[in-house]
Amino acid sequence: MIDKSDDLELSAEVIRVLDSADWFSHPETVTVAGLPIVRLTREQMCRIMVRDTARARSGDLQRPRVITSANGNTIAMYHSQPAFRALIDQMDLINADGMPLVYASRMFCTHPLPERLATTDFILDASAEAARAGTRFYFLGARAGVAERAAAYLQARYPGLEVVGARNGYFEHRELAGICADIRRSGADVLWLGLGCGLQEAIALECRDQLEGVAWIHTCGGLFDYYGAGVSRAPIWMRRAALEWAYRGAREPIRLGWRYLTTNPRAFWHLATKTHD
Repeated sequence: MIDKSDDLELSAEVIRVLDSADWFSHPETVTVAGLPIVRLTREQMCRIMVRDTARARSGDLQRPRVITSANGNTIAMYHSQPAFRALIDQMDLINADGMPLVYASRMFCTHPLPERLATTDFILDASAEAARAGTRFYFLGARAGVAERAAAYLQARYPGLEVVGARNGYFEHRELAGICADIRRSGADVLWLGLGCGLQEAIALECRDQLEGVAWIHTCGGLFDYYGAGVSRAPIWMRRAALEWAYRGAREPIRLGWRYLTTNPRAFWHLATKTHD
């Protein structure tokens, strides 16, 4: 197990400086489609990650913060599945993963979201900042070998990045305690958890009390596939036009086409009727 005691003096200084800004502990939110979405940029999220790492290493943060992202599918599930809604209501921070959330906030809010905080983009910012600050990652999810390849890609792209553990997301529930023990032994500061919408939020909340010393559990859906399995993203113009869902649906019509056809109309209704300051 990595000894984090050498980091305590630095951590205390980081906490002292960063705690002067209240938004680190209590970032502002705006209600988008009925969900409290944080009004933060990717750069600000990176600063919170470093600050929370310092707090966790010093013992000031008793258990990890659980962070998730919201898109059209999340919105539709939130308003149609009470069990899923109960999970999302327990998240510490919710980011705007989909561009439609940003556009809705600009239409209906005095203080809209500053930008899209898609997990597939944020992992790049977070990796660069983690390499600089010494924040350690653990990847859990996807098929066998994918998380490891994603780790290798990001470490090659961001020299100095420490990914101290990676394993696939196929395991029995009885194995969970052992996985948590491995994460603790690794010295990880941020657990990236990609198990699919619903399951990953439930596992994150179940495990948080078993992960003392970890600063964040960040759910990430299919993130590892983009950097470890060759799955391509939509062109930039489609992302900016809030059409990434169309690109993904066209590439995977059987798995995603029907989902988008059924969830998008409901999501847009909630975006139009439940978005406000």
